[in-house]
Amino acid sequence: MRATKLTVAALAVVAGLSLTACENGNDIAEPPKPSASAPEQGQDGPAATADCRTDELEVTASDVTIEGDTVGTVAVEFANGGDRDCTLTGYAGVDLKTNAGSLSAERTGEEAPSVTLGNGKSVWFAVTYPVNDSGGSGARITGLVVTPPNQTKSVTLDWPGTGSLPVTDGSGTPVKVGPIGSAGQGG
Repeated sequence: MRATKLTVAALAVVAGLSLTACENGNDIAEPPKPSASAPEQGQDGPAATADCRTDELEVTASDVTIEGDTVGTVAVEFANGGDRDCTLTGYAGVDLKTNAGSLSAERTGEEAPSVTLGNGKSVWFAVTYPVNDSGGSGARITGLVVTPPNQTKSVTLDWPGTGSLPVTDGSGTPVKVGPIGSAGQGG
């Protein structure tokens, strides 16, 4: 039993030392840290941090497209405005409201990490979309609907990106959403 505890503790220390963060002066969330000791036999493991609720998150969006790119990018920020630490895991739900109806973003398929947010901490994810360089008016974007992971309540935001999407026969670039942590963490 003692060897198991020492092995788990050593692994936790090594894992903790191998974690690094690119803060670049940004107020970002820290990745969850492993427990330094194993739970005693007969005890439950450490208490898990509960999911972040829509009502305790401040949700904002900004256009971060680089001029000349054929794909536009909007960074969506979740800031913990609650009075407790909470966890976001996976992908947010994202829909674009357009004059032609609602358009759901596809997931990029990237690994979806779990991020624990302390009060006042933030994490970002990216929404990418095709830039309308067709010369036509396209489908006009009128809003951005965001649902935090594991929640059912959505937040509707003004769309900060370019005003329209190209109208295609379905063979064009789709609107995509990246996992939590896929934008805005420095670089």
